[in-house]
Amino acid sequence: GADNVVLLLDACRNEGSKSGLGIGMERHQGVITISSCAPSETSYEIEEIEQGAFTYALLESLRIQGEGNCATVERLYNRLRYRVTEINEYYGKTRQTPYAMPSAVREATIAEPASKYHLILLPRQATEQDIATLREDAQDAELEGDFQLAEQLWIRVLALSPADPKALKSLRRIWGKLESTAKPPLSEPTPESGNKSRTITPPQYSEEVPQLPLPQGILNLQSFKFDVVTIDSQGKEINRNRRQAEFFAENLGNGVTLEMVAIPRGKFMMGSPTSEKGRRESESPQHKVTVQPFFMGKYPVTQAQWKAVAALPKINRDLETEPSYFKGDNLPVEQVSWYDAVEFCARLSKKTEHTYRLPSEAEWEYACRAGTTTPFHFGETITSELANYGGIKTYNSEPKGELRKQTTPVGHFQVANAFGLYDMHGTVWEWCADSGHDNYQGAPTDGSAWNNNNNNHSRLLRGGSFIFFPAYCRSAYRYLKDRGVLHGSNIGFRVVCEAAWTL
Repeated sequence: GADNVVLLLDACRNEGSKSGLGIGMERHQGVITISSCAPSETSYEIEEIEQGAFTYALLESLRIQGEGNCATVERLYNRLRYRVTEINEYYGKTRQTPYAMPSAVREATIAEPASKYHLILLPRQATEQDIATLREDAQDAELEGDFQLAEQLWIRVLALSPADPKALKSLRRIWGKLESTAKPPLSEPTPESGNKSRTITPPQYSEEVPQLPLPQGILNLQSFKFDVVTIDSQGKEINRNRRQAEFFAENLGNGVTLEMVAIPRGKFMMGSPTSEKGRRESESPQHKVTVQPFFMGKYPVTQAQWKAVAALPKINRDLETEPSYFKGDNLPVEQVSWYDAVEFCARLSKKTEHTYRLPSEAEWEYACRAGTTTPFHFGETITSELANYGGIKTYNSEPKGELRKQTTPVGHFQVANAFGLYDMHGTVWEWCADSGHDNYQGAPTDGSAWNNNNNNHSRLLRGGSFIFFPAYCRSAYRYLKDRGVLHGSNIGFRVVCEAAWTL
């Protein structure tokens, strides 16, 4: 059947009342019905224009080019609502109001599901924002478990933007989910407590479904449990709870693994409010960002992990096997430049056939906050019992803490944020993919890295380090540095994996 049906009724209601609901009163899932007037009104023919006000307004609206066009159902409907009334008033007719749903619905909506409201009627007139709205609707549908609607919406995105990489990845993921729901699960989780594992294999598609390339091999997801702590402004623990998340372990050889935690899709306010203590102008304006699901390193990259990857064949540049000032396999690697971190990701990607890279600033802050809006994911402040930073200076009303003057083993404090990530505040600064910008004016809202300016020499660091005071370790704080220069023993990184979640 048709993917979308738009039914435009120029319905004259001047023949008296009839039994039943009447034209346009029934609800039809997925069918958009715009009637020329409400059930209690009459549609008029106007001699001067030789047609009805609704027909005249409809044709006029569809002809609009450029800014203010009616390419979407939403814009067409909103224009018809005021334009038809305007025409009737001009020619001395009584009120006529186009409507889209039964009058019994208090908050009238134009379509069910609501995503139909953003249907693009005139593809040639559609703006990039129109397509972005369709993408968001598709993502929301998948998040709500309506995979068939998500599939329809992503197909429409592809029709408008044939090379859209997000649409291709999303369709591949959705087809896998649709395929998995059509067959019994490969294995049931065991009832025992502790780590549980489930194996996901690349789905097999029918001949009717386009074949898209899939990551190689099998991804073994396991669950792990961790503690999440919240403290008040005085640094006192007010809540501790046990959480669970999923991860996969990438085998780097010689007993070294890299644990990658699943970060769910979501939306958050990036930046800091004007009321936040220690806030910088570079953290404004706050803006809503939608982030796609990905995997992120449970910890900053360790020296053992670095050594294993540095031994792999060169891609673009040489890597020193042991660059760190502080030595220890389980200590975070440091004294690495942005270029070094990018080379690490390139070698790791080639070895594993998964796409590894540095996180965007938006991904990093979203992952750090893990649903919180406070200065730290711990709450209103931070303490030396929870993180490694310059604790001799306080942030709020907490007591002074410790200045350790060195890195600590990853996971040392045995507390994570709500996503299951450790050491997001303090320890070492972490490189992000974005180039430097003075503030968030014009920043992307889709979670992607922001690299469209002329500042090609600087990159962003996040998270603070063991020698920086607490205000510099906040979730929103941004630190700009030259990407090619080594900056001492307090700069490291963690990686994200974007390929694995498409399974």
